[in-house]
Amino acid sequence: MRLGREDVLHVAALCRIALSDEEVEILQDHLSGILGQFEHLKEVNTDSISPMGHSGSMNTVTRDDCPVSPLPTEDILANAPRREGDFFRVLPVLEDH
Repeated sequence: MRLGREDVLHVAALCRIALSDEEVEILQDHLSGILGQFEHLKEVNTDSISPMGHSGSMNTVTRDDCPVSPLPTEDILANAPRREGDFFRVLPVLEDH
């Protein structure tokens, strides 16, 4: 299947790019070649292949979420500039109007 000049210009307009006459001819060849490869793929028998969501395996690289004991409160608040009991003391963020 060979793409026509109008097809390439339509794709260029969708991409919002301007093409010279020479670029249109080059892209006609390139895009036609790509579509030709898809035609070859249509000929491949995939009846015995199950559908996949991804082409590769999906492995997580995060660590297991294992419960651990929390840090002692005194260690957490040791460097707090201001504290109130077992909490950080911060300046008010919202003001009443």
